[in-house]
Amino acid sequence: MPNNPHLAVLLYQHALPENDPAGALERLFSAHGWEGTWRNGVFRYHHYHSGAHEVLGVARGSAELLIGGEGGARLSVRAGDILVLPAGTGHKNLGNSDDFLIVGAYPPGQHAEIETGPAGEAERRRIAQLPLPQTDPVEGRTGPLLRLWRADTSQLEDGRS
Repeated sequence: MPNNPHLAVLLYQHALPENDPAGALERLFSAHGWEGTWRNGVFRYHHYHSGAHEVLGVARGSAELLIGGEGGARLSVRAGDILVLPAGTGHKNLGNSDDFLIVGAYPPGQHAEIETGPAGEAERRRIAQLPLPQTDPVEGRTGPLLRLWRADTSQLEDGRS
């Protein structure tokens, strides 16, 4: 997994206490400009997206995810949690409850090519050149994604990475 060498994974715990969590997640992401919403789960094999950052909102149930490839971190998620993965970040479902449901989306104009093999030069270049989202999928223009990810990339530009 190439992972993203410059951007942090973000986790919003208990972000959505709603009666219709899947619909609420779709409305939330859409209200902040994230597109291509879908409902499903997380694949049970390692994969990453070279052409998009991805937001995953847990609408129902719970799961144990592996973030970052074989040597990555285990992360337990449950209904109401929202995870933002920078492009290139490996992820895999290690197991989930029977009712597990994810709502996912992407920033405008980005498309989630599902990559499962080693990242070549083209994939690494695509990840590095992908623009930052203009909004945080949870909190819009005032959300922490913008502040944190811009700080991560400004350290790069300043030569501090």
